[in-house]
Amino acid sequence: MAATAKITSEQVMEILQPIEDPEIHISVVDLGLIYDVEVNEDNVVDVTFTLTTPACPMGPVLVGRIQDAIMNIEGVKDVNAWLTFNPPWDPRTMASDEVKMQLGIW
Repeated sequence: MAATAKITSEQVMEILQPIEDPEIHISVVDLGLIYDVEVNEDNVVDVTFTLTTPACPMGPVLVGRIQDAIMNIEGVKDVNAWLTFNPPWDPRTMASDEVKMQLGIW
């Protein structure tokens, strides 16, 4: 049996790039909503993320999109999606420069 290739956090971030916040329609990666990605030795992915607001009604949709995208990476065994609000999302410090321009945060 051939060994499964090691999944990297960079691969995971790349697969998450096209996923957009359902309300703002900007990449969750560019918004800075993905706080951390860890891949263990068994290719189980832990992704820690937040929402633009704790009251976001689209939270469950976003969780599903994140989990589905990561599970589509060849070799991934499982995904643990950890939603956190600590620290609170702040687009002024967490979003990419391009997103700050789109949102008028300068």
